[in-house]
Amino acid sequence: MYEKYWGLKELPFENVPDPRFMYYSPHHEEALTRLIYAAQARKGAAMLTGEIGSGKTILSRAFIREISNDKFEIALIANPSLSPTDFLKEILYQLGVDDDSQSKAYFLHALNEEMLKNMKNSKDTIIIIDEAQVIKDKEIFEELRLLLNFQLNERFLLTLILIGQPELKKQIEDIPQLEQRIAIKYHLRYLDLEQTAKYIFHRLKTAGMDKGIFTKEAIEKIYEETKGVPRRINNLCDLSLLVGYSQKLNVIDSKTIIKAIEDGR
Repeated sequence: MYEKYWGLKELPFENVPDPRFMYYSPHHEEALTRLIYAAQARKGAAMLTGEIGSGKTILSRAFIREISNDKFEIALIANPSLSPTDFLKEILYQLGVDDDSQSKAYFLHALNEEMLKNMKNSKDTIIIIDEAQVIKDKEIFEELRLLLNFQLNERFLLTLILIGQPELKKQIEDIPQLEQRIAIKYHLRYLDLEQTAKYIFHRLKTAGMDKGIFTKEAIEKIYEETKGVPRRINNLCDLSLLVGYSQKLNVIDSKTIIKAIEDGR
């Protein structure tokens, strides 16, 4: 609606996990580095946690983009709130194995065969579980632990990546047999004021704008209101661009941000 007015090619602050818009704060860059290391070094399992709206999902998509090549086969489970049997079936489906069987034993056998096939083809298998904190059935966590038993003497046959909100840490800690197998762990933090400014400019630039239209005072007000939460920054910046468009402004100042905050409430 306002793209043409501001000289944008697309909407810059959509809350969708488009890796093109990924801004790498030092924390996000460190998180990505650890995930890539876990995959390339075949560490078995890694866990990324972070508060709501901190950028975990878009980071997972950036991770997939970074490692998407002939060396990896990736299964992404975006909604793990399933029964144990359906959970295993979904993993197989995401790996390209579709079957009408309802036997858990069959799924485990098929999964082992798929991982061995990948290994013979010089490919590593990666299973990413997003929103893992919604898993309430401990049997599923037990299945994940057992998947890590799929290994040869010298290597794991898969890398398991668990991504979720902070409560996931407690869920995993309550299962020592699984917790001890997670070699790489990282907790994603929110942005500070300087990173918030860079985040806003990065998303505007990605959407086609090469100048800053948010004043210093506007960014300070955005940070004060959002506490550096990327999802909340997106919502407020999007609404402020709409307010600026409707008022035919040339820049977004702190008064515009205050108006957008009031409108949002």
